[in-house]
Amino acid sequence: MRWTYGTVLGKFALHGLAKRSLFSRWYGWRMSRSVSARRVLPFIHKYGLDHGEFADEPKTFKTFNEFFYRKLKPAARPIDPDPKAVVFPADGRHLGFEDISKIEGIFVKGQVFDLPSLLHDAQLAKQYAQGTIVLSRLCPTDYHRFHFPAAGVPEKPKIINGPLYSVNPIALRQNIHIFSENRRALSKICAANMGTVLMLEIGATNVGSLEYTFVPGEPVQKGAEKGYFKFGGSSIITIFEPRRVQLAQDLIENSRQNRELYARVGDRLGITAGSSR
Repeated sequence: MRWTYGTVLGKFALHGLAKRSLFSRWYGWRMSRSVSARRVLPFIHKYGLDHGEFADEPKTFKTFNEFFYRKLKPAARPIDPDPKAVVFPADGRHLGFEDISKIEGIFVKGQVFDLPSLLHDAQLAKQYAQGTIVLSRLCPTDYHRFHFPAAGVPEKPKIINGPLYSVNPIALRQNIHIFSENRRALSKICAANMGTVLMLEIGATNVGSLEYTFVPGEPVQKGAEKGYFKFGGSSIITIFEPRRVQLAQDLIENSRQNRELYARVGDRLGITAGSSR
């Protein structure tokens, strides 16, 4: 990753191959071949994953991709039961800001978080210009199914095409606009007491493909599964209408220091506005 983003040859390779969807499809194909299954157990042992959480035994995965988007036992990710709680949509490393308009320069000096480009909709961006945002970054070792942060009625995702740059911190430090350039899917969730919540699933190098497991237009419960990413790292961005959600204090404090907070699906992201923390 340092070679790719830090050298002339690496940047040439990035623009010529790694960001291309063909490369991601080819790599995804490799991870979906039966021979890739031999990588599963070494991967589990190398990174110390708790296979006791898995819904299926490691030896039953027929490909590495099956293992990558594995399901977990329901008890492995309890959902915060407080009706006022809003939860993280994915396992990973998170940053949260209660006012998008005040996060200029938080990533790289001089770079502004470009909401209109991210949403590909100027009017929608204006509506959420002072909204609350949570950036969730998944690593290859993480559980790669993503869930709804609140109960509501979700709409069909809208695909916004783009390249497939890495969302590794090394890449993001050089170009925060990766979020608004990469291929992504935007969906709206009509949520009780929170207006409309926006969720974006963002592809990355080796993650050109994602699958949805929910039915648009049908009500979902908080913490219900929304879908999963195929092989690679990836990101989710959740955006709330202004003053609808109060973020958890540890998320706010870590984000102020430009430090990601590790949390898992179902952990409390914050609470609906007007509730005590």
